[in-house]
Amino acid sequence: MKKQFYSHLVETDSLVVELNRMNISESDKAQLISLIDSSIHHVIMDAILSELSPDDKKIFLTHVLSHEHDKIWELLDKKVDKIEDKITQAADSLKKELYKDIQEVKEEK
Repeated sequence: MKKQFYSHLVETDSLVVELNRMNISESDKAQLISLIDSSIHHVIMDAILSELSPDDKKIFLTHVLSHEHDKIWELLDKKVDKIEDKITQAADSLKKELYKDIQEVKEEK
């Protein structure tokens, strides 16, 4: 996973391990890992943006675009109660769905 401001809260290694157990090409694995990372990023961004005011959303997105992780966390900690829990819950929910999808594909083969 590309280093994101939330990387210390979200791991995707367990999903990658499951993909490695599948009989698929390396390029397909790489594409699936990229999709996983992208999906998690979108879910987390949605969870965060739904908690911020319009003005705070602009500030947050400016910090994200400039990769200012300290400023991102400063803003989120000030504006959103238990933001780390919300990020973790959003990511975990999606990861459970993805894990289930991987298991279904494995069972079909």
